[in-house]
Order: sequence, then structure tokens, then C-alpha cells
Amino acid sequence: MKNLLFFLAFVLFTKANAQVTTSPTTVLAEQPVTITFNKTGTELAPYTGIIYAYIGVTVNGVRFQNIKGSSDFASPLHPQMTQVGTSSNYTLTITPDLYTYFGVPTNSSITEICVVFRSADASLQSRPDYFVPVGAFQYNLTAPALNSNNIISSGSNVTVTANNTNGSANYQLFVNGSTTPLNTQNTSNYSFVDTNVTVNKNYVLRITQGNTTFTARFSVIINPGNLTGAMPSGLVDGINYNPSDPTKATLVLNAPFKSFIYVAGSFNNWQPTSAFAMKRDTASGSTKYWLELTGLTPGQIYAYQYWVCDVVNLPVGSPAIVKTADPFSTLVLSPFDDPEIQSLGVFPNLPAYSAIAPGQEREVTVLQTGPNNLFSYNWSSATTNFVKPKKKDLVFYEVLIRDFDATRTYQDLINRIDYFKNLKINAIKLMPVMEFEGNMSWGYNTVFHMALDKRYGPPVKLKEFVDLCHQNGIAVILDIALNHVFGRSPLERMWMLDSDNDGWANGTGPRTTTENPYVNQVALHSYNVGSDLNHFRETGPGGNLTNTYAIRTIQYWINEFKIDGYRWDLTKGFTNQCTSMDEGCTNGYRTDRVAKMKWYADNQWAADPLSLVIFEHLGTGGSAQEEVEWASYNRVGNQGGIMQWRKMTDPYANLLKGNATNLAAVTDPSDRMIGYAESHDEERVVYKALNEAGQTVGNLDKVLQRLPAMGSVLFMVPGPKMIWHFGALGWDESLFLCSNGNVQFNDGCKLDTKPQPQWAENWLQNPARANVYNQWARQIDLRIKEDVFENGQFAWNFSQVGRPRLDVWTSTSPTSSLSYVFVLTNFSDSTYDVPGGFPFTGNWVNLMDNTTLNVTNQNQNVSIEPGGYRIFGNQQSTLDIVNNESRSLTLYPNPANNYFVIEGEISKAEIYSVTGQLVKSFDGINATDYQFDINDLTKGVYLVKAFDSQNRTKTMKLIKQ
Repeated sequence: MKNLLFFLAFVLFTKANAQVTTSPTTVLAEQPVTITFNKTGTELAPYTGIIYAYIGVTVNGVRFQNIKGSSDFASPLHPQMTQVGTSSNYTLTITPDLYTYFGVPTNSSITEICVVFRSADASLQSRPDYFVPVGAFQYNLTAPALNSNNIISSGSNVTVTANNTNGSANYQLFVNGSTTPLNTQNTSNYSFVDTNVTVNKNYVLRITQGNTTFTARFSVIINPGNLTGAMPSGLVDGINYNPSDPTKATLVLNAPFKSFIYVAGSFNNWQPTSAFAMKRDTASGSTKYWLELTGLTPGQIYAYQYWVCDVVNLPVGSPAIVKTADPFSTLVLSPFDDPEIQSLGVFPNLPAYSAIAPGQEREVTVLQTGPNNLFSYNWSSATTNFVKPKKKDLVFYEVLIRDFDATRTYQDLINRIDYFKNLKINAIKLMPVMEFEGNMSWGYNTVFHMALDKRYGPPVKLKEFVDLCHQNGIAVILDIALNHVFGRSPLERMWMLDSDNDGWANGTGPRTTTENPYVNQVALHSYNVGSDLNHFRETGPGGNLTNTYAIRTIQYWINEFKIDGYRWDLTKGFTNQCTSMDEGCTNGYRTDRVAKMKWYADNQWAADPLSLVIFEHLGTGGSAQEEVEWASYNRVGNQGGIMQWRKMTDPYANLLKGNATNLAAVTDPSDRMIGYAESHDEERVVYKALNEAGQTVGNLDKVLQRLPAMGSVLFMVPGPKMIWHFGALGWDESLFLCSNGNVQFNDGCKLDTKPQPQWAENWLQNPARANVYNQWARQIDLRIKEDVFENGQFAWNFSQVGRPRLDVWTSTSPTSSLSYVFVLTNFSDSTYDVPGGFPFTGNWVNLMDNTTLNVTNQNQNVSIEPGGYRIFGNQQSTLDIVNNESRSLTLYPNPANNYFVIEGEISKAEIYSVTGQLVKSFDGINATDYQFDINDLTKGVYLVKAFDSQNRTKTMKLIKQ
């Protein structure tokens, strides 16, 4: 994160000069300079990779302006440091001068170089930030501390003292945004006493000498005393809008161990009076603070922030005042990320942070009563009537919006809906879209779980995408990381330890106090990133606040964005029984984790009984037993049953390479394991096939030729499956591809942005790549729509290396419907002449091209070309049966209220929405006057597909009144 609350520049620079030195020693804006960083004693000390400089300047008193490369802290586009030999020193030369290098107008004042040094993946960074003084004239604010927030009693005096170098300077002291100075002096030693201060004040001390001006800021906050009031019933944490009066809204914050809280916002010009001090609820043991806002203009966008204060038993190293956005925000504005978002134009009408929150720091929460243009959307009937695919039929497509297309927005997904639709997938899993740090991220560094990250577009665009997916029979799943938070999160900030007073939690050692009701002071599992959330604080002030936060989060996206489920990231992290160093414990059977995740699943199903619950657990040993238990939990038909991630990257890569392999684990008898050859966390199978030992090293044509065959023994296997980003087009670059074109393993460039050759080079028109896409689409379509894959048994044969066989069947005897399918493959460089092993003789159909084979001998030979495959079925696929409509069936009454009847002899019937989603099915019909119950259908138009005894069909319109 960008640490923008600082010590005085030259004091900090003197303290840190063991790490940062300059040549020349005195830096002038009109000249070049070389900065030397010594990593010894910093977090980067053990790091041996590339070090980048997140570097900018202080312009006219505002720090980190004109960032070189990108305003996104996580971006690799910043200047690269040059290592001096094999030493710990790294240098960066700024030339020809600071004005030119940073693009600052020469009539502006540059007073500091601001820099953070970081590793290539941004996981390691220097702390604290470094501020190199620029110019011969400098100043020192001696009281109060620079950028400090100070709690005082009403009526106290505030003493301001400062001095400067290089002789007399002009000092002007301003208060609460006034353009008229409270005090003016020309001196080299400034001193002033503001007497009888009774209101909160933000001070600005402006020091000018010649063409150089410094700006020093600090504030005082009045302790309002113990304000109490019974909180109205029915209120929840966060914003509570008044449905009958859009001029009002009530804010609620649960803040155990805090003394008092102010609400500062655009509605009070960020200068809260005592009227904006929150009341503490009078209920016994309550730690909730609340405040009703009045006089709001309906439809107007406001922003606010909490000033959380502590004056009683303040833990050592914990700041007395923390300014933070609402943890239950549904949209936040950021001084760090928003300037780039606005310049890109990806979020129309987004309020500028500098305009709505001038002079403030860190994220602020958006509030808007009445007609909510930022969130309002008219859902189509496709969404309100959407029927999720059956779990066993699911074929997911995992998407990282950041790397999907050039503009990296929801609009890109909307524009390319045909790419998903034509691939025949029926579910899309979006990597995290919740507010994360920076603008270029995988999203797992979440800070506000209920707020949409703005880089991908406004809320209505995500809703439009979800709606469009539903119109095309595609479910939408969100990836959610509820086991940790990162440093901008209020869950950490309100109880943070900030020993160096830089305004952020400590970079080493514990980041929060033991008082924190949300965050464990140390991680209690071995895979932690960020700050480990505590889901097991059952006692203490406020109760289990993390549980409340998690439930509100999972309910919010289901209710507000109509999403169809969640993929829970890193579920192994939901335990408090281990330590960060005990991987064996983390991978064992953890009783607290099993119970907690069942409870969270129950709460997800409470919001939507058919919501898809998916755990990224990747269990081994005892944790694998947890997967078995979860898979069968609350499983009733298509309801209940928790799905799991099932990684199969190496087995499928070995298959492509022609090596020995075993694919059996890609599915599971529970039908709850989502098997995949690739995911965002695993190396690309094509890259592995091109670069690891086997028959395909360096031969992309051969790998692309074999990919359709790989799909045949992935998608034809019963049970849910998943595709990762452009695997269907044979994406062949490494997951660890760096932005500079190099490949750096061990997670070095894993998180770097990736190019989009699939669009720039029009891969869908490339014959070899389009062949993969089209054949996978056919396989997926067969898998989803044919009953044999949903209800059939299956068996593998891996006896021939490079030539696995898969059989799927509902009957081993000849039938009039597709009831037996088997797959033969040839991952070798030679033609494979193999006895077919047909279960019975007769006509068999190649389900990929609809050609027939007359089988007179069950061991009749089948010849398969190198890299080829065959999918044989005992009957033609229903996908290819045309002009086979039964003319003798009629439906009445129509319109219908409670039931309808189909006149004629039928075996089954299916009801679809007008957009093609299966709504209801009836099997085993044994009466000619059978009444089809439709009481549970909503009013509207439906399509009824009836099947007669010869499997002929007729589709009829039905109007439900």
C-alpha cells in the first residue's frame, strides 16, 4: 500500500540514511541526482530478484505526485534499480533534472523525492517510505507532530512551533479550510498559541522562502465525552437507508474498546462538530455506535469517514486516532487508486476524490439516498427466473477480468459474450471483484468485501454482465477471500499497531493489538497472506464480529448482484487450531474448520437455497477427509452438497506430453469435485508440454493437435469441470510470464498483467487454435445435454501409456437412446490401431462428426491418427437429431393456472424458460391424462418439450397465468 502519512522529511531521511543516500548530497530540482538504496536491514535484505522504485515527488506540498511509471503500487512499470555488482546497493539515476524526469512544470515547487522500494511481485517493500529533501531551504515542525491527530479537551490551548534553515521565512497558519490566515509571521523560529479551542480543527502551516513553499498539516479533535443513546431497532452495521424518508440515513459502527467516534463527510465539509459525534448504544454490553444523518438531498452522492478515537487503556503502539472508511461500505473512493480510474474513463460519473473529499486521507465511503443511479438496474426475467445448472453438469470458465481483454472491464466480457456462449460453458467464475489494493491485482488482497472494485467498471455493468449470462443460460460465481484482509481494511486499521507512526500497521511483527475483534494478532494456519481473520471469537465485547461481517458479505452479493454462488478461497485458513509454521496441523482434520464452513454454507443457502458453494481446499490427509464430509453435507437432490476444487494439472500435462499418467482423480463419486487441468494458480499445461520432458518439447503444432483429445478425457468425464483463461485456444505462455517478457518462476511474476494475443492475433481465426475451441465446444455441449453423462457410470483404462480409454454408460445393452459412450485416445507420434472394445455390435456413431460405423465384431479395429481421438456412442446425439418432431401431441388448457395436460402418449416432458433454461422436468409418465403440476412456476411464457415413446419431440408454448 502507499503510505502517505509521514514524519517530517529531513528527520525521516536522517533516520533512514543508512539505507538511502544521494549524489550529490544536497539535491536540487534543477539538477540530476543518483539515489542509492542499501537493502541491508530492510524487508528486502534476503530478496535476490529485481527491485523496483515506486517513486514520485512532493509538489506544492502534496506528497507522491507525478508517480513515475504508474500510480498503481503493484504495477511492475516503475523504474528498475541497478544492482552495484553483487553488493546490497542498488542505484537509480534521475536525469536530466527532477522537473523533466517527473514531468513537473518548472513554476511548481518540488521539495521532496518520495520513494518506496519493492520486490518484483510487490510482496516485499522497504519500510518506512523514504523522503529525500530537495533544495537548500528546509523546515522543521516541532509541535504538534507533522500530520498528527491530537485529542484535546474542549477549551484547551494548542501551541504551534516550527523553525527553518537559510534565514527568515514567511509563516501562515490556516484553520479548517479558511483562505484567511489565523496567524502570519516572518521569522526563522515560529511560535503561536491558539487559545480556548472548542471545536475540531484542521491546521495548515504554510512556510515560504523565495520560490519554495512547504505545507505542514496537523489537527486537533475535541473529546466529546460519553455520548449515549438507545439505538433504534432493526439497524445493521454500515449504512441504514430510511425507506420512507430519503433525506435521512443512519450509520452504525461496532467498535469494541474505542472511546468515541466522529463522522466526517462531505455533508459537514469534513469538519465534524459535536453534532456528528456518534452515540454509544445503551444496551447492556453494547459496543455499537450510531448516528442519524438528516437533511440529505435524495440522489446526491456523499462521502464519509469515521474518526475512531481511543483515550482509555490505549495499547502501546496503537494510534489514539484512526481515520477509516466504513467496513461495510458498498462503494469506496480512494486517493490512491481513483485518479487512474478517472483518467481511464472506466467508471463514468465517478466522483473525484479530490473534489468530494478535499484534503482528506485514505478511503472514504459513498452514501446516496433515494434514486440510486450507481446501483439501480432493471433485471430481466432471465435473471428473476434463472434456474442454475445441476452441479454435476457444470462446466466453469474461470476469468480474471484484468487480463481478459485490453480495457480490463466488465464491458469487455459483455462485448465478448459470444466467446463464452459458443464454447457452450454454463458457468463463469470471476476472480475477486471486491475492492482490493491497487488497480492491477488478482483481487485476493481484498480490503472491502462488500464494495465493488471500480477498476473493472461501475456496479450496473457487473449487473448487466450477470443478466446477460443468465439470458444465455450461464451461471455466475464470485471468488471470495474471507480468510484475510489487507492493510487498508478498517478491520485491521481500527485496532492497528503503528509503532513508526506512518499511519499504517507495522510491516514486521504483529500488525494489530490483541483487542482486535476481527483479526488474529498472529496467523493460526500455515498459508496466511495479509492479516488472518478470526472466525472463532465467540466471547468478548461485540461478540463474533467476523461472522457478522462474513454473513453480510455473502448475503449482499447474492441479493444485490443476483450471483449464483461463491468459490471460497483458501478454506484451509478457516481454523484457529494451528500456527503459521505447522503445515501438518493446517492439513490435518480440523474440527473448528469443518463446523465453521458448514455453518457458512448454511448461511449462504439461507440467502439462496440453490446457491453454489465451492471450497478451494485441495485437501491432503485429514483435510481431504473434510472434503468428503462437506461434499455430502445437507445434500438433497440438487440442493446442498458443497463442491470442491480438484487440481489435475500435472496428470493432464503428462498426458499431452505422451507420458504415463492417471486421470482418475479428475472426478469423484460424490460428483462434487470440480476437476481441472488449469487454474489461475497452476502452470499452463501447454507451456509445460512445450518445455518439459516428453514428445512435445518445442512443438506447438503438436501440442495444439493433441488438445482436443485432452478435452475428450476431461469434459466427457461425469462431474463438474473447469477451464482457465483461454485454455480453449491453447494459451501457451507461462503463468509466470513477466510484464517485460521474461519468465520468472517461484511466483516472481505470477501476478503480473498478461498480454491478450488471443484477441490481438485473432486466435479464433487461427485454424489450429480454432480447432481446439470448436472441438471442446462440441464436447462440452455433449457433456451438458446428454443424459448419459449426468446419470451414467464410468470406467477408465490406463493400461496403454499415452492412450487412455474412458467408458460412460447407463446401459450395457442396445437401446434406442444414447446410453453408452466411450472415448479412445492416442497421445503418441504413431498411428494407433486398436481393437475397439465395443460393448455390443451394430451401428455406432462418432459423436464428434456424426459419421456411423457398422460394428460386426466387438473387437473390430479402430485406427486413430497421432494425437487423435474418437468418441463413439451407440446412438446419434440428440444435438444432431432434426426433423424428428412428433406431430400428434397437443397441450391444454393454455393459458393454464395450476396444471396442464398433454394429449398423446408421452414418456417425459421438460419445461424451459423462453431464454432456454430448464425450469422443471417430468420423467416416467405412465398415464395419457397426466396432469403436470405448475403451481410453483411464476406467471409468464414457457416452452414445453414433450417426448413420445419413440423419443420424438414436440415443443409447445405454454402461458402460465
